[in-house]
Amino acid sequence: MARKPAYSLDGLRELGADALARIVFEEAERNPLFRKQVKAAMAGQQGPAAVAKLIDRRLAALETARSFIDWNKARAFRDDLATAVATIASQLGNIAPAMAIDRLLRFVATHEKVFERVDDSHGQVQDVYEVAIEHLEGLAPKLTPDEAVLLPDRVMAALGDTSHGYLIGTARAVAPHVPPAALQAWSADLQQRQKAQEAKDKASKEQYVISNARQYHEVRQIIADALGDLDAYVRLEAEKHPNLQDPMALAERLLAAGRAEAALDWVRREKPVNRYVAFSDEATAPAGMAPDRASLEAKILDALGRKPEAQALRWKAFAASLDADILREYTKALPDFEDFKALDRAFDHAMTSPRLYAALILFLRWPRRDLAANLVIRNRKKWDGGQYHILPGVAEALEHDYALAATVLYRALLDDILAKARSKAYGFGARYLTALDRLALDIAESEWSANGLEGHADYRAKLKAQHGRKAGFWSLLT
Repeated sequence: MARKPAYSLDGLRELGADALARIVFEEAERNPLFRKQVKAAMAGQQGPAAVAKLIDRRLAALETARSFIDWNKARAFRDDLATAVATIASQLGNIAPAMAIDRLLRFVATHEKVFERVDDSHGQVQDVYEVAIEHLEGLAPKLTPDEAVLLPDRVMAALGDTSHGYLIGTARAVAPHVPPAALQAWSADLQQRQKAQEAKDKASKEQYVISNARQYHEVRQIIADALGDLDAYVRLEAEKHPNLQDPMALAERLLAAGRAEAALDWVRREKPVNRYVAFSDEATAPAGMAPDRASLEAKILDALGRKPEAQALRWKAFAASLDADILREYTKALPDFEDFKALDRAFDHAMTSPRLYAALILFLRWPRRDLAANLVIRNRKKWDGGQYHILPGVAEALEHDYALAATVLYRALLDDILAKARSKAYGFGARYLTALDRLALDIAESEWSANGLEGHADYRAKLKAQHGRKAGFWSLLT
């Protein structure tokens, strides 16, 4: 039997130049975007100036266009933008990185006009601009030292007055590749811009002002990071409004730098925030101090030699949240053999906690499925079948070894669906009843009454009596 031709770069080379040229030409005739790439590649044979000329023509069109892009043409428009970015990064970037960076910056600067012309509610056009910034990060290391010195001026010329935040992303991409002296000059320029903008904002009579002052401040912090100037970074963080500070991130930086006292000060500035909690997370959302914050503060206390305080904090956080990770940190820090006693204490606490769902997740994550099953049966009348993002997975995990506990959860889920006549969930309900039929075969008759549950036959009969008219549900059972 003849071997199938390998689809690979080497395999394509074996086709020969004439055959490949014909394939490329035919595809370019069918595909306008591919044709643009081919033209750019051919222009590359004449040098970077020829490629730049093609790119500049496209960028000029973007900068001057005003017409709105209809929804049915938005995807083709996005693809055209992506092709332009790819051409700049590959065709021009490979032969003239500095020229490519100039064109990428010029492209990113078109975002304000482009966003006015297209409905980008799905963020697909924005993604193209993010990709352009990623290419900047890849091209910046290829610059000569003399070219790298000019990067800040080029970035500010293109994006210094824009307000969508791309200046920040661009600065983060290029700052590590700018010489220190140029970074310091850039920071000084941004400081002057920030002061001028803040003065302008203060004098404005408008109630809501879109200001670049915050953006300039953020870039100054990126520069401080690139310079390895932690003191400047901390000072800039302290200058922010408290609502804009990130105490946790800064505390982690300070701890890594061996500055535990300062790290402790910052981590304790973290304030609890009233966050929106989705319905599926209501039952398991951490209570009290966030476990990640407690974990970091405890690590800092350990670094300061204050281990008893660190352990007390870990336990307090676990007791409130029933978080498995913070419990692991607590037990790991205990002397040998003390962890068994601590785990018994922790599991006893979880078993009696009113936060049933958090306890259930803890036992599954540890894993202690025996305790999860015990918790389910002990609280058999309390499970809310509306917690359908949690209970089905738990029930499935318990099916094999703890049929009775799985039964309790499947019943709660099925009862909720039928009681609320949630017809769109009838398929799930039928699946749960099928599981209940299967599980009943593994449960001894004596187990039902011993655990305060009615037998499966009685449960099924009650379902039929109460919901027999829900034909849409019963028709799904085979």
